[in-house]
Parts: sequence; structure tokens; C-alpha cells
Amino acid sequence: MDYLRNCWNLAGWSAELPPGGMLARRLLDTPVLLFRDKAGEAKAVLDRCPHRFAPLSMGKVEDGAIVCGYHGLAFAGNGKCIHNPHGPVVSALNVTAFPVRERFYGLWIWMGDPALADDSLLPDLEFVNEAPATAFSTGYLHGQGNYQLYADNLLDLTHVDFLHPTTLGGGSITRTKPVFEQEGNAVAIKWHPRNETPSPVHRGLLGLADDDDQRVDSWTEVYWEAPSLIQIVTGVVPTGVARPPEDSARAIHVLTPESAHSTHYFFASARKFAVDDEEFNRQFAETRHRVFSTEDRPMIVGQSERMEGQDFWDLRPALLPTDAGAVRVRRILERLISQEREGAVAAKPVVEELDQVGNG
Repeated sequence: MDYLRNCWNLAGWSAELPPGGMLARRLLDTPVLLFRDKAGEAKAVLDRCPHRFAPLSMGKVEDGAIVCGYHGLAFAGNGKCIHNPHGPVVSALNVTAFPVRERFYGLWIWMGDPALADDSLLPDLEFVNEAPATAFSTGYLHGQGNYQLYADNLLDLTHVDFLHPTTLGGGSITRTKPVFEQEGNAVAIKWHPRNETPSPVHRGLLGLADDDDQRVDSWTEVYWEAPSLIQIVTGVVPTGVARPPEDSARAIHVLTPESAHSTHYFFASARKFAVDDEEFNRQFAETRHRVFSTEDRPMIVGQSERMEGQDFWDLRPALLPTDAGAVRVRRILERLISQEREGAVAAKPVVEELDQVGNG
């Protein structure tokens, strides 16, 4: 499968890589080993010794270097072999290294041409750094299914009214016509329900009893950027009350391909309310993980199984108007991957009008 490689993918959360530890993951069909050098900086190398192709992850970290557990060769974070107990150190013993940047509690890896690794292309997630620990949490799931199926799930949130009826759903998203926007290679889908019955989660946030007939206005806005970063801004107020000037809650979802048929699903949330409530933060993180793992993931796994390895477009999906955002994202990715394959170093953003399906 073709992937967009000259970009930053999330390889893991920083907390998954303690000093002296290792984190082995397959990313974009490539075995990768992350570790920290003596200075504590995150490094990444191909998880395959150039000698006998043993997994370097079956070795150990010693003095900030990876030591192969098979024959003792040692490698620095730049991939250079620095010790050969059996003879001279030669360039043939070097292993491929990948650029890594540690930002926003995450380990971002560049799987393409290292000469093109550009820090300015890292996502702008500064709100993560601004949130106190009691108002921020991260999560991770490993799931069967292509990463674009997981993106589709987040780009058409009408599914919450049917897949999550006791938590996120309530019908207001389905009853509200979304607005689709595109600027360059970025896509936004926005739902702004007005004078609606609150969903279960909205009742909890506003402290409403089950028999309270208070109506609410809410907003759910999804922002996508290549290759697979999705931010979701949400909020709710009693009907007629103005939307606060700052986002009340923001979630990020990063979908990093493991293979053509499996995905690393990273997610995190930050909020501007109850910022000092540690117990609320814990319960929110637990509920989010439960919903994703017991409702979203099984559905996407089921989709993947029914597709039986066939291409999404070859199956001729019957599209609905609410698919406009997901369709646009798939087309953007296809174009960017094609441009990269053909040797374009950096594709200039192109503003394109959305299809008639969607905004009409």
C-alpha cells in the first residue's frame, strides 16, 4: 500500500518511552524501534539488525545506544554502528535511522526522505501544552482496519446518534445539516445544532436532570489535515446563550497506519472547564476509552472484515450527503500520495471547491 511519507506521523506518546526503555512499533509497514539516547532525546531506527536481520527490540539499551541481543553490535541514535565485538566497525553495519521530534506529549516520526524533514510541518497543537495535567489526558488503541476507515468514522459524526446513543448521541447531529469547508489541503466539517434536546453527555456537562426540558445549542467541529490528524472542537450552552470566545473542549485523534489493514489510534483531550477536577479528568478519560474500544473499534473491525481486503472504491460504496468530508479527505490523500510518488518535493496547497454532495 502507498502511504504519504514526507510528513510527520505520530509514533507514540512520550510517556510510552521512559529513559532506558524501548518502544517497538510497525509504522507504515516498517518495523521501527524508538529509544532514548544518553541525553534523553528520542531516537528511532529500523528494527532490524543489518547483520542477521534480528529484531533490535530483542536487545537492550546500554549507555544510550541499542545493543543487538543476537551478536552484540551496538548502534547510536543516528543509526551508526559504534561497537562490533567481532571485528572492525564498517559502514555496512549501519542501520537506517528516522528523524524524530518530541512535541505536544508525542513522538513524531518522519518516514520519508530525511533530508526533507521540516519542523515547520509539525502540527500546531499548542493548546495541549497550555492545558494543566488535570484537564488533559491521552489514550491509545490498536485496531484492525485501514487507517482511512478510522478517519471516515471521525469525519461523519452522524454515527454518534446510532453507535453511541447512551453517551454522545441524541439525534441532533443527524438533524443538523453540516457545513463543509476546505482551505488548501485542510478540510473542516461543522455541525451547529440549535434549540435541541441535550444528549446524555450534554446533560451531564450542564448538570441537567433527566426530566429537565432545558433546550440547548451546541457545536461540533471537525478539522482534518494530512496525513491523518483530526481535531474535534465541541461545546454546549443553554439555548440563546452566546458561545464562549474560547473553545471549551478540544480533542485530537491521530491515525497512524501500522499496515494496510491495521492502525495505531492515538487520541487526547484538553478542556477549559473543571480544569482542576482530577477525578472528572480520570472518569472522562475512562469513558472515552471505553466508548472507542467497545463501540467504534468493533464497528470498524467489522467493516474491515466485510471488505475482505478489497479496495474501498472498488467496492463501489453507496455514498450519502454526509460523506462529503470523508470523500474529500480521501481524494486529497490520493493526490498527495500520487504527487509524492511522482517526485514532487512539496505540493503547493490547492483550494478546491467541494463536490455538489454535501453543501449543495
